[in-house]
Amino acid sequence: MGFLKTLDRHADLMNRMGETLHADLAEALSHEAISAQELRNAILACVGCEGGDDCPDWLDRHPEGADDTPGYCRNRAMLLRLRERL
Repeated sequence: MGFLKTLDRHADLMNRMGETLHADLAEALSHEAISAQELRNAILACVGCEGGDDCPDWLDRHPEGADDTPGYCRNRAMLLRLRERL
């Protein structure tokens, strides 16, 4: 998979994780709860996550939402912080 497709895949995973935790990343950007650079860094952290292959299945198992991320999520703290701020 090319690097740009990898970035797109993980950006999608980040959006889905945000939705699952009720932490809308687009809303966070528009309300300046997170900067564009922080979001880019989070996507890159997601790219490097060892649990990335398990993430789509985890998200599919939580269609109604979740209180927390899976333990391997590198963006857990940021997503939970955003959920509290929005």
